[in-house]
Amino acid sequence: MLDLKFVRENPEAVKQNIKKKFQDNKLPLVDEVIALDIESREAKQKADSLRAERNKISKEIGGLMAKGKKEEAEELKKRVVANQEELAELENKETELEAKILKIMMTIPNIIDPSVPIGKDDSENVEVKRYGEPLIPDFEIPYHAEIMEKFNGLDLESARKVAGNGFYYLMGDIARLHSAVISYARDFMIDRGFTYCIPPFMIRSEVVTGVMSFAEMDAMMYKIEGEDLYLIGTSEHSMIGKFIDTILPESSLPQTLTSYSPCFRKEKGAHGIEERGVYRIHQFEKQEMIVVCKPEESPMWFDKLWQNTVDLFRSLDIPVRTLECCSGDLADLKVKSVDVEAWSPRQKKYFEVGSCSNLGDAQARRLKIRVSDENNNKYFAHTLNNTVVAPPRMLIAFLENNLNADGSVNIPAALQPYMGGKTVIK
Repeated sequence: MLDLKFVRENPEAVKQNIKKKFQDNKLPLVDEVIALDIESREAKQKADSLRAERNKISKEIGGLMAKGKKEEAEELKKRVVANQEELAELENKETELEAKILKIMMTIPNIIDPSVPIGKDDSENVEVKRYGEPLIPDFEIPYHAEIMEKFNGLDLESARKVAGNGFYYLMGDIARLHSAVISYARDFMIDRGFTYCIPPFMIRSEVVTGVMSFAEMDAMMYKIEGEDLYLIGTSEHSMIGKFIDTILPESSLPQTLTSYSPCFRKEKGAHGIEERGVYRIHQFEKQEMIVVCKPEESPMWFDKLWQNTVDLFRSLDIPVRTLECCSGDLADLKVKSVDVEAWSPRQKKYFEVGSCSNLGDAQARRLKIRVSDENNNKYFAHTLNNTVVAPPRMLIAFLENNLNADGSVNIPAALQPYMGGKTVIK
């Protein structure tokens, strides 16, 4: 969420940013919120004048009563009553205007970084760099669900009976591999200095609206009926929410945390064959990383975060590439974002396995996450997040890149301690 003062003083810059994101339908919101802001400030100014007048009259009434001038005091009391009625109306008006302003301000997109490429959607994202040599074996690689089923490691049919489409049972070596990847990712991030955390898996609405846009909320979140609780779509939600309405000493920054959680997502819409199986699902597990830092340090942390994901995948012999997300592919709160994509030998292309985002002070402004420096000056922190690893989607890349012609799967050295010393699964 932008600073209202910034919008007031830079309306054309805000409009230009909206155009860069190809959201021209939001252009009228800028003039609308500025007009509401003027009306709100006028109402507040008038209300403040009435309060000052009321206090003045109250003192005069006290003086008149002390002098025995009751009739004159009663006349002034009538003015106080009239004053109070008008003040109540103004206060109601202020509340209504503030709600309207907040709703619009939470809809206007954040200012994107100047380095972000301009494009309408993810088809115009820009490849930055490739890591590792993409290989295509001389044998046919089965569909990922078939690979798992040959190990008796996947049961989609039973899951459909129990929960419907978009759910799964993982079993045996595949389930163990899933847990091994999560455990390895946890230790990988701890070794890089991040504090391990297991957060709440449900959050209140004020946290939901603090960490994401309304559009994202509608597309992703499951609400608990009858309660002010939502299932998290990623642990970033509750991890950033951990700092809601806090003032952090500058000396405590950066806060670097890595968290495990299940994730729950609606995943609306129809999907192609390669997005079925366990690629696009309603429930999965993930290791995440988040950073809360000083504004001037967020670009540096942004580069560190996506590099962590690249390094983890390369340690498991999986080729990856990074993509710079274009303006039209950025969610409204994001300043800048890079996707990490893994190589699929079956599809002969890369697919997304992680996303790194710099939110600037957007989440901090919504959630009131402030920093106090040594002189007691307050400012909003910057927040960032990135996927460490998200199986079972990550397992697709792992199985395809480590599959042998006889159907066995090699276990890289880094994962072997988490697989009971196994070097291969058959």
